[in-house]
Amino acid sequence: MIDRMSEEIVRAMLETIPIETTVIDANDEVIGWNKHDTRLFYRPMTSMGLNFRECHPEESLPMVEKIVDEMKRGVRDRVRFWIDHAVSPGGEKHKILIEFFALRDPSGGYLGCMECTQDVHDIMRLTGQKRLLDQAPSTDGDPLRRPPRSPED
Repeated sequence: MIDRMSEEIVRAMLETIPIETTVIDANDEVIGWNKHDTRLFYRPMTSMGLNFRECHPEESLPMVEKIVDEMKRGVRDRVRFWIDHAVSPGGEKHKILIEFFALRDPSGGYLGCMECTQDVHDIMRLTGQKRLLDQAPSTDGDPLRRPPRSPED
């Protein structure tokens, strides 16, 4: 049903969801990402079009290569892991959920891979329940909004 949505709506959806995505194609080229100005793991514009191996942290590269290889071969479609990561320089560490998803065509052919990253710190602290509309509307103080990066980033 996404084919009935305008590009503007799809773009707004990707920028609104509280998940950062990065997508590589079947040739391992970085072809896009969302939340450019507020990412936990910033991607410079020079990453666009590069092989993911050229812009992935060296310490995790062998594992990412293995994941992508297994997705290409159809061995797996999803990988989930989490890390503790400071969300600001010198700041408190948050639990960060990272998932890789194989992107496949209707016949199961490999199209690429999508990496999804989410700060789940506040989710992990939920207790009890909060019902729909239990609080006044607010547009500020949103813990999921990060200040935009400065132009020199």
